[in-house]
Amino acid sequence: MRTRKTQDNTVGSRSKHLAYIAGFLDGDGSLMLQIKKRNDGALKRRFMPTICFYQDTRHEKPLSWVREVLGIGYLSRRNDGMTELRINGYAQVRDILKALLPYIRFKKLQAIVLCDACEILSNAKRRRLTDKQLITLANLILVIQEENYVTKKKRSKSELLEMLGLTP
Repeated sequence: MRTRKTQDNTVGSRSKHLAYIAGFLDGDGSLMLQIKKRNDGALKRRFMPTICFYQDTRHEKPLSWVREVLGIGYLSRRNDGMTELRINGYAQVRDILKALLPYIRFKKLQAIVLCDACEILSNAKRRRLTDKQLITLANLILVIQEENYVTKKKRSKSELLEMLGLTP
């Protein structure tokens, strides 16, 4: 008897996939909101929200599946034997997190905060962020930083405000 691989189109399969992906994010993922320097533009900086999933390169297939289910992201192999799936973009990160939120358990606060940040950023696309919005974003970065297990370099509030040009 031959078996045939079929796509799972059963009712509720999308929610099962999202639940699995949320569990993967809770265990082997991270949520970040970074301030990146840029040479072009008047602001000289940009905000970069990121959802990242990590997996040993020998077992990277689930990352391709996650990418396929979500329909976005890029895979990269690191020098340390790890592969990561990164998803960037204000609206994309916000929409994915909103879909995953009902299933996220351990990183729920980070997901909510990153959604809030993405909402501010996506609504300000063609206009400059106000000082109040920049301060709010700095505070949201601090919440995410505090919740992350490991952050290469945790920045203080004063460092973040200085990066955003909000110091006297």
